[in-house]
Amino acid sequence: MQKSKALEALSALANPTRLDLVRALMPFGTKGLSAGEIARMLDMSASRLSFHLSALEQASLISSRKAARHVFYAIDTQGLGSVIGYLLNDCCGSHPEISACCLHPNLSESQTGLTTAEP
Repeated sequence: MQKSKALEALSALANPTRLDLVRALMPFGTKGLSAGEIARMLDMSASRLSFHLSALEQASLISSRKAARHVFYAIDTQGLGSVIGYLLNDCCGSHPEISACCLHPNLSESQTGLTTAEP
């Protein structure tokens, strides 16, 4: 990932509304949610929602698809993963303690393949 693209994505995520949007979309995977469903879920006007969805889509953090009269938005797992990978690998040099902080609390090291550094 290029530095400029990573900065664009991080900038897009550095907004509480956009971070809430990413959190809201994550459980719905590639199916995503319609703009109307997202607006109701987050109690947001259509114009405000559109502004934030556009910023996330331009940063390659979400994708959209049309189905009939609806637009559905979903997490762009490749885009989000690339930003996280950029931070972990390029910026942090795959430091084991930083990588260990990224483990889901319900996953063991054997499930992820990552190990924590010993002091």
